[in-house]
Amino acid sequence: MNEQMRCKYGTGGVDKKNSEGYPDPTAYEALTNIKKEDKVFKPLVYICSPYAGDVERNTERAKVYSRFAVIERNAIAFAPHLLFPMYLSDDDPAERELALFMDIVFLGKCNELWVFGENITKGMQMEIDKAKKRRMTIRYFTEDMEEVETCN
Repeated sequence: MNEQMRCKYGTGGVDKKNSEGYPDPTAYEALTNIKKEDKVFKPLVYICSPYAGDVERNTERAKVYSRFAVIERNAIAFAPHLLFPMYLSDDDPAERELALFMDIVFLGKCNELWVFGENITKGMQMEIDKAKKRRMTIRYFTEDMEEVETCN
């Protein structure tokens, strides 16, 4: 609660009185609930989708999937295949191996793995296998971002 709100509505202590000395628990509770709404849990989700092949199209699709996770599903999206190609070469085997290692490290920091599309690449399969081993929540979506049920 900022200083201006504290002066106008009181501190919200035991007496919950306003600046005029009258009890005002309703205003205090309303302001407290507004602050709580700002702190709603948002899962950190790892976006798993193809990169290799049609890199330009796959990069654009990864952006769409990330936006979907953030805007439509209230999550925090992490798509490493949008980040790592900015400074690591997928054509250099050593750099690709480093990127895959970093993928797995970041995957461990995420709450869920979201897999998009029916085409599962070798790199995606590695991420899925690691998430299964860690018993992470894995959710599958079509390219059109429709969630599909699976028998894991």
